[in-house]
Amino acid sequence: MSRILSSALFIVIVAALACVPFVADSYGVTLGIGMLGYVTLATAWALFSGPTRYVSLATVAFFGIGAYTVAVFSETIPYPLLLVTAGAIGLAVALVVGLSTLRLAGVYFVIFTFGLAELVRQLVTWYEVNVTGTLGRYIFLPVTPEGIYWQLLGLAAITFLISWWIGRSRIGLALKVIGDDEIVAAHCGIDIARVKLALFAISSVIITLVGAIQAPRWTYVEPTIAFNPTISFLTLIMALLGGAHRLTGPLLGAVPLFLLFEWLSANFPNHYSIILGLIFIAIVFILPRGVLAFAEENWRRWRKTEIKNLPAVAE
Repeated sequence: MSRILSSALFIVIVAALACVPFVADSYGVTLGIGMLGYVTLATAWALFSGPTRYVSLATVAFFGIGAYTVAVFSETIPYPLLLVTAGAIGLAVALVVGLSTLRLAGVYFVIFTFGLAELVRQLVTWYEVNVTGTLGRYIFLPVTPEGIYWQLLGLAAITFLISWWIGRSRIGLALKVIGDDEIVAAHCGIDIARVKLALFAISSVIITLVGAIQAPRWTYVEPTIAFNPTISFLTLIMALLGGAHRLTGPLLGAVPLFLLFEWLSANFPNHYSIILGLIFIAIVFILPRGVLAFAEENWRRWRKTEIKNLPAVAE
C-alpha cells in the first residue's frame, strides 16, 4: 500500500510540475529550468558518488560534452537524434575514463576528475582555435524554454526512478558494500570494476543529457560557458547538503541552494565565489552526512532524552 501511495504521489508531483509553464511567466520558466537542471545533476552525481563515496569533480566535463555536441551538430542532425548522439558520446567517454581511472580512490580520484574537466575544456578550445578558426558556436534550434523545461522534467523523473530502482536492487547493495570496504566486497564475490563502471557510465550519460538539453538556452556556446567549473562544485555542494546517500537527499539540497545561489549572484555578484566557498566549508564541517542524516540523528537523540526523562516526570 505504501508503495502505491508513493507512486501516486510521485505522479501527482510530476504532473503538477509539468503544468508550471502554463501559469508561470518567462522568468519563472527560466528559474524552473535551472532548478530542474541542478536537481538532475545532483541526483545523477549521487547515483555513483553517493554509495561508493568516490567524490567526482568531472560533472562539468560531461555537461560540457553534451552542450558542445549540440552546438557542433545542431545544423546537421535532427534534434531528437542530436540528444541520442550526445548521450552516446558521453557514454563512450565515461567508459574510457572509467576503465582507466576507477581503480583510483580517495584524493587521487578527486584530483583526476578535476583534471579531466580541465583537460576536456583545453582540448575543445585548442580544436576550435586551431582547426575551425573560431572559439564559439551559435545554436539555432526551434526549442522553446517550455520545451527545455519539459525535457528536463522528464529526465529528472527518469533519473529519480533509476536512483530508486538501484537503491532497491542487488547492484545498489553491491555499491554500498564497495563504499564501506572494497576488500570485503571483493571477497564477497562482487565484480567491483564492472559495478563501478556501470554506475559511472549511467551517471555520466544523464549529466551529458542535461548539458545537451540546456544548450539551446544560450544560443551562443564557447568553452568557458559549457565547461564552467562552478557547475561541478555546485552539484557537489547540493548533493552533500541533502545527503548523497539518500534517495531524496540531492533534491532537498538542490532546490534551496539553487534559490540561494540565484539570490546571491543577483545581489552580491562580486562576492559570490567567496560566499560559495564559505557555504561549501560550512556544509563539510557541520553537515558532512547531509541534512537528512543530521535531522535523524538529532531526532533519535531527542527521543532517547525524552525516554530517560519519563520516570522523572512520572514521579
